[in-house]
Order: sequence, then structure tokens, then C-alpha cells
Amino acid sequence: MSIRMGDRGPCDVPGKGAVVGSEFAEVAVDVDTAANSARLRLEDLRTGRVRFLDALELETIIWLSEGRLAQLLDPSADRWRDGG
Repeated sequence: MSIRMGDRGPCDVPGKGAVVGSEFAEVAVDVDTAANSARLRLEDLRTGRVRFLDALELETIIWLSEGRLAQLLDPSADRWRDGG
């Protein structure tokens, strides 16, 4: 699996999965089947932090209003705080 990112071509990190990246972040995306049902495994390649999202969590993100999504994307809310 690979994702084409502009002129950089497909990007896939062995053992991590496809990489979705921009000038602000790079995240490895893979499907984990070790749990009761398939879920998305996301890894921040800068910090190594991992998050798993199941189908309900993914659907919730899809249904968020633009305003609520913008609140989640504000890095000052959680990302740069101590202990985050």
C-alpha cells in the first residue's frame, strides 16, 4: 500500500504502513486486525505516538461540523502542552 504525495511519489515505510505527510506532520497509516475488529492504526512519525481508531470513531470524525473539526485541529489545545 502506498499513497502518492505530489511530486514526492508514493511513500511507504516498511513495518509502519503508508505515510500521509505535509510540511506540518507525517503520519504512518495502517490497518490493525489484531483486535476484535479491524481498526486504523495511526503513528506520528515525529514522536512515535500511536492512536487506534475503530469504525465508530472514524465515522464520528466524518460527521463533525467544520467548526468542531477546526477545534480539534488547533495544535495549541493539546499538542504543545506538557504531558500531552
